[in-house]
Amino acid sequence: MSRLNDSELPFSLLQFYSTAAYPCSYLTGQRATSQVATPTHLITTEVYGELVRGGFRRSGVFTYRPDCEECHACVPVRLPVARFTPNRSQRRCLKAHARLHARELPLMYFEEHYQLYQRYQAERHAGGGMDLDNHEQYSNFLLQSRVDSRLIEFTENGVLRMVSIIDVLNDGLSSVYTFYDAAVEGASFGTYNILWQIAQCAANDLPHLYLGYWIRDSRKMAYKASFGPIEGLIKGEWREFHASDPGVG
Repeated sequence: MSRLNDSELPFSLLQFYSTAAYPCSYLTGQRATSQVATPTHLITTEVYGELVRGGFRRSGVFTYRPDCEECHACVPVRLPVARFTPNRSQRRCLKAHARLHARELPLMYFEEHYQLYQRYQAERHAGGGMDLDNHEQYSNFLLQSRVDSRLIEFTENGVLRMVSIIDVLNDGLSSVYTFYDAAVEGASFGTYNILWQIAQCAANDLPHLYLGYWIRDSRKMAYKASFGPIEGLIKGEWREFHASDPGVG
């Protein structure tokens, strides 16, 4: 984080503020606050890469990191791609979804993608608020970006199965959000997507895949530790950890 406070532009022009407390999206009954980086027009791809290495993420053009006074459950995590070896379950996933075809599309609105997004939210996150997102909210969340972002569409025999938004940084890819056809029985689209992103990092000599936050007690987020080895930003330093390690998260 030291580089965020140095005198080199544009970091010297960034400002950081804490939000008011709001209900935590991941831990029931908890209140959360975030630290937000502004102004958004100065957060270029290069600047954003530095922020990501400092534990920040983005939602649309909103760049933030958890800043809760008493809770430190959110651990920024990344995969060191060169050291990753898929386990048996992940190898089965690659084989099961070998017919998925990925293609990059412009970062723009597609009605078929929005319809899939709505079905995914209704299936996996009903009642969480995002299942009620209209076209504008969907676009602001996923299609607004000031950095090098890519929209990847996955189809199987011409049928849309999954959409993934990723950011390209100078030291890796940052996984922004993925939604998929959650009604397909026995499918592991989410796992396949992470494995696909790992392969893209390897093919492009990018050492890291940034996966956002790992939260031990959140089923939505805890799965990330199944991809190993995994590194967490712990006490200001990136280091390898295990989900069972005490004092982490």
